[in-house]
Amino acid sequence: RSDDMKGYIGKVLFVDLSTGEFRDEVVADEVYESFLSGVGLGAYYLYRNIPQGADPLGEDNMLGFVSGLLTGTGSVVTGRWLAVGKSPITGGWGDSNCGGNLSPAIKRSGYDGIFFRGISENPVYLYVDDDGPRLMDASLLWGKDAVEAEEMLLEIHGGERKAAVAVIGQAGEKRSLIAGISNDKGRMAGRSGLGAVMGSKHLKAVVLAGTGKIKAHDREEILKITKEYSDKVKNVSLPGIVKGSMLPMAGRLMEKAGGLMPQDGMMSIPMMKKWGTIFSNTFGLPSGDAPVKNWGGSILDYHFSSYRNMNPDRIIEREERKYHCYSCVIGCGGVCNISDVTGGKFHTTHKPEYETVNSFGALLLNESLDSIYYINEIMNRAGMDTISAGNTIAFAIECFENGTISREDTEGLELTWGNTGAIIALAEKMISREGFGDVLADGVKLAAERIGKNSYMYAINAGGQEPGMHDPRLDPILGIHFSADPTPGRHTVGAGLYYNYMRLWDFVSWAPRISSRGSKGNKYEATGETALKSVANSCIKQILDGSGGCLFAMISGLGNWRLFDYLNAATGWEKSPDEYMEIGKRMQTLRQMFNIREGIDPISFRMHNRIAGNPPIKEGPLKGRTVPIEDMMKGHWKHFGWDEETGKPLGETIQGLDLPRLLNME
Repeated sequence: RSDDMKGYIGKVLFVDLSTGEFRDEVVADEVYESFLSGVGLGAYYLYRNIPQGADPLGEDNMLGFVSGLLTGTGSVVTGRWLAVGKSPITGGWGDSNCGGNLSPAIKRSGYDGIFFRGISENPVYLYVDDDGPRLMDASLLWGKDAVEAEEMLLEIHGGERKAAVAVIGQAGEKRSLIAGISNDKGRMAGRSGLGAVMGSKHLKAVVLAGTGKIKAHDREEILKITKEYSDKVKNVSLPGIVKGSMLPMAGRLMEKAGGLMPQDGMMSIPMMKKWGTIFSNTFGLPSGDAPVKNWGGSILDYHFSSYRNMNPDRIIEREERKYHCYSCVIGCGGVCNISDVTGGKFHTTHKPEYETVNSFGALLLNESLDSIYYINEIMNRAGMDTISAGNTIAFAIECFENGTISREDTEGLELTWGNTGAIIALAEKMISREGFGDVLADGVKLAAERIGKNSYMYAINAGGQEPGMHDPRLDPILGIHFSADPTPGRHTVGAGLYYNYMRLWDFVSWAPRISSRGSKGNKYEATGETALKSVANSCIKQILDGSGGCLFAMISGLGNWRLFDYLNAATGWEKSPDEYMEIGKRMQTLRQMFNIREGIDPISFRMHNRIAGNPPIKEGPLKGRTVPIEDMMKGHWKHFGWDEETGKPLGETIQGLDLPRLLNME
């Protein structure tokens, strides 16, 4: 054990792209104790360094790449990194979470975060190795897709040790507001439009090849926790007789059960090991979890004969190998051979995740799995967020169906539900920003503004961000996070299901305990208990994103994947779970303060009426379900110590979290 080993590096790098200057800054221990690393460190620096009212695509915006406090300490499932910046989609706080291999490379290069400001005159990339940082000419890389560019960079900088690369494709270069950032040839930091920010700065890539050591306070204890969890993951698996064809029945049973009861989160791990997120392809449709037909349909529109094509067994038949992000013992990813689907144009690809399958499947009534392989690959290479792109194409189809746009507008494309050829053509046009694709390339909110008429009726979003593929009419707490989080529309922040799997009440004094009988009756009511659950979700997610941890580890249960114990072993702090949750509250409040400072009215992030069930859907498993979302948002704000009518953090809360002193605001 060592008192000077804390898990974090204690230094960040600032890069001014306008001048080509670099500056290291030592970070005080108190900053980590107050905000952790990762998203908290990002919020601390961006709040203090981005001028109020900065143009998200201008030189004053900052783009950060931040690692997690636990990454590289010997902990497992802690290899996540985040891109952070002012979002061009929402105009407020933006962050995007990604796995892959970049997180440890940030720390091995000598930093916990790398922050860019300014705009380079010509395309550049940042290269960092043990000799320090330098900006390199990216002219030959500009115009290349993300996979091509990464392969070129690895060839240049591979050496004896493989570098880690974060890179944009054509979508980021063309400043599509739904562009993300690619790592490890298709792992995507897809949300918040931060690929557009990177493109606006003429920053093609970040290439990290440092070999520095990552230290921890008590590595022996960390390795003990790691072995305990790794053994649990290793020892759980599905019986061989369990097939993907059984998942729709399991989904039906879940829907019939109605109320959510406490679960052992390890139950989720066998499905993640076998299929990854694609188990939801067919599991979520009968329960109503998976949105259909631009959030307005149900399995009556996309029945079994349609969605059986999305059986996850059909995808893993193509899987050549499992894919593990750095330090992951679960391995939910996979690399598939798709050469026959693409006529040899593309060979291997990261398998499409559930979000992509549903965004380009049920949401569009598209039955062709082969088309989804192809779209997944071109979107990954272009660096375009598939959640936003699928929602946007669904919007366009509904506009076409209702006569809001015509074949003349779409340049002859027959945008009808399930028209696979038209869907592929439109996806390609969005990537290249050609014709009608240019209208859609910035997501549904701007597309609706450009089209006008009654198109906003079909533009499903929350605060400008298209929602992830899980329906709040099934899980209303999910709707709170869609609407009340500083980064709206995000399905990974919290949900009633996540809460039940995590079992936070076993650790946190104020987290509501769930009875074994469940809570069938009140999940559609804006109660204090519901509000506290959503607050707890938000706080623990901030801790997770400050640690570099993965959502799938967290929902395997905090008694199994011991996040709080990991943090204490890495830092030597000896904080209680309640004290860590207070750090999470500080991080979340600072992100909300960023939005308030940028002039955002928090109620404007309220999710679209359709996904709140207003009016309620008339058929299917979600028939008659309505979420009292405004009352739920107010309860969430109140229990956070924010004004329940406006969503603005109260002065006493800001003072109580010591934010004025920590941010040098006094």
